[in-house]
Amino acid sequence: MTELTLEKAQTAVAAALAFSREHKFSPMAVCVLDARGVLKAYAAEDGTALRRADIAIGKAYGALAMGVGSKTLGVRAVERPHFIGAVNGAIGGAMIPVAGGVLIRGADKSIIGCIGTTGDSSDNDDLAARAGLAAAGLTADPT
Repeated sequence: MTELTLEKAQTAVAAALAFSREHKFSPMAVCVLDARGVLKAYAAEDGTALRRADIAIGKAYGALAMGVGSKTLGVRAVERPHFIGAVNGAIGGAMIPVAGGVLIRGADKSIIGCIGTTGDSSDNDDLAARAGLAAAGLTADPT
């Protein structure tokens, strides 16, 4: 099974930030949570908006809680707003259902963690997250 080590988590964070700078995205914040939802690594660029850590963690935590990426949760929020609202209430308002939370799959396809990114458009956040995981040799879930 692929393990989500501290080194891989830190590499994913650094690579996501580098990708964001290379593509001239707004200042970003990036976190990696392990499969339990515990913060493994985090960094924010100078100039990020207040509370970006909470947003990055909310994208990742919601994805972990529901077992699908936050981009998919965003689609579901449009299709079934009452359900997503109820789930968010059940988990203490910790879910942010917009793109930027990408699940990390192990070699056996199990969820081993999640990366959360925020700072630019949600679609760009998602691109940065996936670039970070690829650079760390981790497998991004397609949802």
